[in-house]
Amino acid sequence: MCGRYASSSDPRDLADEFGVEDVRIGAPLPPSYNVAPTDEVYAVVERPARADRPRQRQLRTLRWGLVPSWAKDPSIGSRMINARMETVTEKPAFRKAFATRRCLVPADGYFEWYASSQVRGDKPVKQPFFVRPKDHGVLAMAGLYEIWRDRGRPDDDPAAWWWTCTIITTTAEDELGRIHDRMPLMVEPDRWDAWLDPAREAALDLLEPALPGRLEAYPVGPLVNNVRNNGPELIAPLPLEETPMEARS
Repeated sequence: MCGRYASSSDPRDLADEFGVEDVRIGAPLPPSYNVAPTDEVYAVVERPARADRPRQRQLRTLRWGLVPSWAKDPSIGSRMINARMETVTEKPAFRKAFATRRCLVPADGYFEWYASSQVRGDKPVKQPFFVRPKDHGVLAMAGLYEIWRDRGRPDDDPAAWWWTCTIITTTAEDELGRIHDRMPLMVEPDRWDAWLDPAREAALDLLEPALPGRLEAYPVGPLVNNVRNNGPELIAPLPLEETPMEARS
């Protein structure tokens, strides 16, 4: 799964990177090195044409944890942070969004935890790793978004409309699979247009794990385990002498 990631890019840089035509974020989000479920996050979406404008690519802030349009209670979103590629076209919570509301979720990299041979009490100690592109560029994680209507508020109340998202995961490639068996799906730049196109229905063929060798993973300290910690020190490589022996290679 993907349960934490880092996002420190300036929204203006993201707009340039993804060819965004309309930035709709309100106040910029502060850099976060410990993005957690239910946080507000940046996402690139492509809104279909309307009578007053053509189809438009937008940068928006969405709440991480998808709330399906049919949900009675938005708290369901905390359990919908990831959608499995293997079932995304079948699950009622995701299949409608997969058909027409796909998005890209930019990230510096993401965190995964490896169960080491060290034991604390009766449980193995989990060593966090940070996974990022080797060129330190932006990861474009495959996502879905939904718009949920709070029927308890009037139409002109901005809080009546919840924009939420989820990140699609798949089986991890061999190199990363030793850390965790799942990983977020990446969308390569030459496929962004097709992935975001709300008129394009068959999209599974656009998804594949990151190209072998494109990502690097290294152990980091335990600060990321606490969502209250948030700073660049969370993605600093763990000194070799503090790294579990089996996590050094």
